[in-house]
Amino acid sequence: MKKKLRLGMIGGGKGAFIGAVHRLCARMDDKYEFVAGCLSSTADKAIASANEIGLDLSRSYPDYKTMAIEEAKRDDGIEVVSIVTPNHMHADPAIEFLNKGIHVICDKPMTSTMEDANKLAKIVSESKAHFFLTHNYSGYPVIREMKYLIKNGELGKLRIVKGSYLQGWLGSKEESTGENKQAEWRTDPKRSGTAGAVGDIGSHTMHLIEFLTGEKLKSVAADLNTFVEGRKLDDDASILIRMTNNIKGNLSISQVATGEENNFKISIYGERGALHWHQENPNYAILCKLGFANQIITRGGSMLKEGSLANTRIPPGHPEGYLEAFAQIYSDAADVILNKQNKLDLLDILPNVEDGLHIMKFINACVDSSANNSNWTDLSTIK
Repeated sequence: MKKKLRLGMIGGGKGAFIGAVHRLCARMDDKYEFVAGCLSSTADKAIASANEIGLDLSRSYPDYKTMAIEEAKRDDGIEVVSIVTPNHMHADPAIEFLNKGIHVICDKPMTSTMEDANKLAKIVSESKAHFFLTHNYSGYPVIREMKYLIKNGELGKLRIVKGSYLQGWLGSKEESTGENKQAEWRTDPKRSGTAGAVGDIGSHTMHLIEFLTGEKLKSVAADLNTFVEGRKLDDDASILIRMTNNIKGNLSISQVATGEENNFKISIYGERGALHWHQENPNYAILCKLGFANQIITRGGSMLKEGSLANTRIPPGHPEGYLEAFAQIYSDAADVILNKQNKLDLLDILPNVEDGLHIMKFINACVDSSANNSNWTDLSTIK
């Protein structure tokens, strides 16, 4: 009988969008069994949340420290924990479970402060347990195929990268209505961290560009704006970037782009070709090569690498999307934890603590740059 990893969760109770996503995606490939949780920092809400999803109340805990202690004692205790809280509550629970030898799958960004990020990175380096981040867009099969094509030299020497992530859901002051929990914490510096839109969706954009190209960001010149009056964090940003190997680019990030839903686009330009991908139609990418007709890259037979095709669950022509990409991160993490044969390959592509620390430096460099008249700010100055 196939072994399922025993999974616990911190956060993700009533009213938390991302908790339900994590639970659903962890189950998709039948590699996890959800058995324990501290679903809310409020005891009554934690119990109500456990009842709502059918979690055994004897394994619904009042706080993450109690959960880590009690689960570590059990012969059937959790082997993996998902942390799906607001950003300021990522580091301490992750450290608690890592110190108990329990693997951690954490929502992004890694933490809310550089101090916490550095502290967590140190613990990860000392722990025998794995730490993964759910930068879930890297789980799309077409994205992984694009990574392979770029690594294989199909575009030639890379020159320019462009990322655009536009949403409109924070176009008014949703955080003041009392009805939108997501807006409340994502615009609160005490819970979200030093950045708003840049930390929330800018982090995805920068990570995906680095994932695809295999190059690293070196410096930024950022202009962060807050268009909604009274909001405490940025809701829009324009960012120039410089990467390793003299790659230049720019990012356009907004959560106040009226009428936009989840308009996330990436373009990579090389001396011999280019690749374009749009998250709202994620099963396709366009490969443009000098001297050839444009080619559509799909989840079907046009993919060159068996590993990319292996990430699909249903036949070509049946759309896969956000949930399946999210599930791929969980599935790959399970294979690493269970020491499957492709462990080393997966460790090379799964978002990890080094990625998390680097993206935290990106976020803070953007804030520092914007505060200093958009001066170029090197990530090496962020400690």
